Amino acid sequence: MLSSCDTTKETGSGESSSLTAAKGGRYYGGVFKVNESDYIKNLFPHNITDAISYRVANQVYEGLMKFNQADLSLIKGIAEDYSVDPSQTVYTFKIRKGVLFHDNECFPGGKGRELTAEDVKFCFTQLCTQNINNQGFSVFQGILKGADEYYKASEGGKKPSFEVEGIKVIDPNTIQLTLTAPNSIFLYNLARPFTYIFPKEALEKYGLEMRTKAVGTGPFKIFSIEDDISIILKKNDNYWGSDEHGNKLPFLDAIKIKFIKDKKTELLEFKKGNLDMMYRLPTDHIIEILEEVKGNKGQYGQYDLQRTPEMATHFLSFLNQGKIFNNKDLRKAFSFAIDRKKILEFVLNGEGYAPATHGITPIDIFKNPLYDVSKINGYDLNLDSAKYYLKKAGYPDGKGFPKITLELNSDGERNAAVAEEIQKQLKEHLNISIELNIVPFAQLVENMINGKSDFFRGGWIADYPNPENFLWFFYGKTVPASLEKPSYPNMMRYKSEKFDKLYEAGLKATTQEEAFKHFLEAENIVMQDAPIMVLWYDEGYRLMQAFVKNFPNNAMQYRDFTNVYFEYPKKADM
Repeated sequence: MLSSCDTTKETGSGESSSLTAAKGGRYYGGVFKVNESDYIKNLFPHNITDAISYRVANQVYEGLMKFNQADLSLIKGIAEDYSVDPSQTVYTFKIRKGVLFHDNECFPGGKGRELTAEDVKFCFTQLCTQNINNQGFSVFQGILKGADEYYKASEGGKKPSFEVEGIKVIDPNTIQLTLTAPNSIFLYNLARPFTYIFPKEALEKYGLEMRTKAVGTGPFKIFSIEDDISIILKKNDNYWGSDEHGNKLPFLDAIKIKFIKDKKTELLEFKKGNLDMMYRLPTDHIIEILEEVKGNKGQYGQYDLQRTPEMATHFLSFLNQGKIFNNKDLRKAFSFAIDRKKILEFVLNGEGYAPATHGITPIDIFKNPLYDVSKINGYDLNLDSAKYYLKKAGYPDGKGFPKITLELNSDGERNAAVAEEIQKQLKEHLNISIELNIVPFAQLVENMINGKSDFFRGGWIADYPNPENFLWFFYGKTVPASLEKPSYPNMMRYKSEKFDKLYEAGLKATTQEEAFKHFLEAENIVMQDAPIMVLWYDEGYRLMQAFVKNFPNNAMQYRDFTNVYFEYPKKADM
């Protein structure tokens, strides 16, 4: 490789970062510095339930499938190839040879070994096992043959005397998965974090400590973790991948993730050069930033702004089986009482795509005539309807309504500002007073899963580009019978037989047209029952240093740093 003396840059922190030329105009080197407003909850694949943990873990782990970062199409991950039989129920995957787990103390001599089909079998069997470290069984529940039986038999820590029928190792590099019926989203499930592959040795050595002791096959590996301060991921020198020019991947030396909660402080760090990207902007700076970037002027004109509608919806959730919000009329009253346009325009300063007046699925995002979100009857501000349903629920003019608290996480300033506006509107429109309780994100998720909050902030950014992903967390059959047991993904504990039947029919459909027909009907039922209060559909703003290359934005905020590289301005001709 040729060394290029014209690609050295002084970073804002005073560090010097030198790059080495690669083929095709790419460069090796550099530390990508990025911030998240909340700390990770869990990096163990079967317990990844939040977007921040997902974005970090996606650099460390890999699954059979993955997404193309540019267009979100499904592409092969550690699977080199796959086939599906005519019945659309038997999937056979060929595993790439030469895929190595990260070097780690869990292996003899600390040397990572080659991944085989047995590792896939182990991870998927664990996913079908009841334990406190598994929130992901729903991706196989009712889908993978024998999964439900195995899960039931593993209750109470028991080890079943049989194997999962639908998981079969053909040879060291081939695994076969058999479904109970055709499933329209099965391949998407194999690209989700729940189905990342990890070694048995790591789970045996670290157990619950795999929350942070992550061992995968991805382009980066854990180097250091300072709780609530930073995570540093270091380049995996043994990574199997290469790009179209024959360059061994990844290009970056490392990724440093900081956890600054205040968005104004984060923006200041970005301007100093201590961050290479900023996702979400301080609401009171948005207009200034947009104007200066567009005009290539002022303090923000030197940066690149990436802006795209997201497969993301923000909402407030009701505990549907709780003592207060088990009343559908009350939930509908709350939903009709909110002015979503006011929130988007004046609280968020336009940092959102549209007010959520239809369904849970973002409008326009799938651009598919088979899934016309405009046909979904949602909620907009309607005071007559709000007061009607409040009276029907037994609280005329808010009289006799109990004391309730809206629980939310900080996420910089945005969540609190929206919550305060909701608080104001409920008092003004329904004469209902609510209190606000801001907690760390990990605690919020824990409370939601365990049914400890009656009214809580929610939000969903898609795991995969399909409307079904916005419906799966309403599926009633994932809800335990007891309120004492954790419920994920259906944290609202919403149950509807009509919804479940339509949702299942959509999963079993063999054509997209048939699947979308059932899913659209199912979404209409959800909105009629109002288990959540949908607020707005999101739009992603990313402010980027100009030297960051090959890092396209997308509607899922799906981040893959494998092909990202830096290209600093040349100081002199050589």
